[in-house]
Formats: sequence, structure tokens, C-alpha cells
Amino acid sequence: MNPQELKSIMSHGLLSFPLTDFDAQGDFNAKSYAARLEWLAPYGASALFAAGGTGEFFSLTGDEYTRIIKTAVDTCKGKVPIIAGAGGPTRFAIQCAQEAERAGAHGILLLPHYLTEAGQEGLIAHVEQVCKSVKFGVIVYNRNVCRLTPESLAILAERCPNLIGFKDGIGDIELMSSIYMHMGDRFAYLGGLPTAEVYAAAYKALGTPVYSSAVFNFIPKTAMDFYHAVAKEDMATQHRLLRDFFMPYLKIRNKGHGYAVSIVKAGAKLVGHDAGPVRAPLTDLKPDEMDELAALIRKLGPQ
Repeated sequence: MNPQELKSIMSHGLLSFPLTDFDAQGDFNAKSYAARLEWLAPYGASALFAAGGTGEFFSLTGDEYTRIIKTAVDTCKGKVPIIAGAGGPTRFAIQCAQEAERAGAHGILLLPHYLTEAGQEGLIAHVEQVCKSVKFGVIVYNRNVCRLTPESLAILAERCPNLIGFKDGIGDIELMSSIYMHMGDRFAYLGGLPTAEVYAAAYKALGTPVYSSAVFNFIPKTAMDFYHAVAKEDMATQHRLLRDFFMPYLKIRNKGHGYAVSIVKAGAKLVGHDAGPVRAPLTDLKPDEMDELAALIRKLGPQ
């Protein structure tokens, strides 16, 4: 798949980040992970991001990363495209990108670099070096310490033909609008705030109709129903699901730092697709929080 073909895929549909399965000892569980992907693949996501943020990229070793991407590619071949997460220090991000390309992934989502702040010149150098290390498509994730401006993205677009996507995880509407107005159709644009459904209608109005859904990991039917409601501008369905599920869900998610991932693993466990515990420094939901989440999921009916 060439970069422009990946851009086309990124320009429509619902995307999702599968959880990474760990066993009781906290080690990668390839068998369980493959079963998860086989379960999710038929629900209709346009692409799946292996070893992304919800997949706990930040807690993986290099050896695990290779196994995860290869398992995802092999399991989903001919079913759904796989985009690999890559990030951290520039040279490590390059290693991840090149390993993902060797494993047969269709592109990467470039997650923020690690810890240190950087100016625009440094961010441009970081993204450019990763892009030029591979031939397949790259999607850059504006989040946390990576906050590229429209001007910086224009420079990168000129230097890096395989930079085909922009994902926003900041939620600065003025910045997002400015980027879209400045760059037009040069990029495929993705909404990437945690629990993106809450922001989906607003981002669609900005020209960003595509987003990634974490709850697809445990309520895939509802996630697809919500996406179709956004696409059709069916506000009645959106408001019903926001009121009955997503807003109460946010109240649970906001009880703990890092719960944006932990609550998704909790949901998967509750619906019979246990991905194991989260890794430190994340913590799992408490029993009473699990009960609250279970009640919300029951109200949605069969998935």
C-alpha cells in the first residue's frame, strides 16, 4: 500500500486502537491478541492501530513491539489495514517505523517524542527524520509535547511526501481550524482526543469527519452506530448515546489518572474479551468502578 492509498483509507470511516493483551504475569499474550483482532475485524473499522496509545505503546519493549505488529499484520491480512504506533526518542521511533514496515504494516501513527519540550525547528527535524527513514505513509499525532503549527506542517508536507495524515489530540479548535484552512486536502485529518465520540460532531463541522474510537474495543456495535449517526448528522441518536452512555462513562474515566486506557481494558474484560491487566504506571479500575461500568454496558444491549 503506497502513502496515497493509505491517505484515502484514512479519509473515511471509523478507526480504532486495539488493546494489547497481557497475561497474568504481565507478558504479551499473542494468542489472546490475535483472537481479539479476529473478533474486531468484521465490525467495519477502516483501519486498526496496533501498539497505539490504547495499546500501551509507552510500556512495550522493542522485542514485544515487533511481535505485536507481526501478529496484527498476520491476523488481519486481507481483512483490515494495520497502522503501527511509533514514537518516543527520534532514533527509537525510527527503529519502530522501520520494523513496522518490515513486518508488513501499512503505515505508522507517529506518537509524541518522550518527555522533553522542543521548539518547532526540533519538532520538524524529528518528524522529518522518521518520515525519511521509511517509504510507507506516516500520520503525525499532535498531542502533549508535540504541538506542530500550520507553518511547520507546511514545511513538513513539502519535505516529506509520505507524511499523509494529521491526528489532533489537543482539542484547540482555533489551532485545528487554522491547520485545516492552511493545509486543505494535503492531509487526511483524524480526531484523536480521548473518548473521541464526545467531540465527533464538532470535529466533523471543522472538516475532520474521521476519528478513532477506544470504546470499539468492547462495544463495537455501539461505536459503529455512533459513527454512522455522526456521518448522517443524526443528532437524536448522538444525543441519546451521549446522555445514556458516554457522559456517565466519562465520569468513571475521570476518576483516575491514566484511566483512558484502564477503563477500556475493564470494558473488554466485562464483555468477555479480557486483555489482562494494564502495566505500571497505569492502574486498573477499582471494583466499585467496574460495577458502574458494567451497569452502563448492560443498558446498551448485545454487541
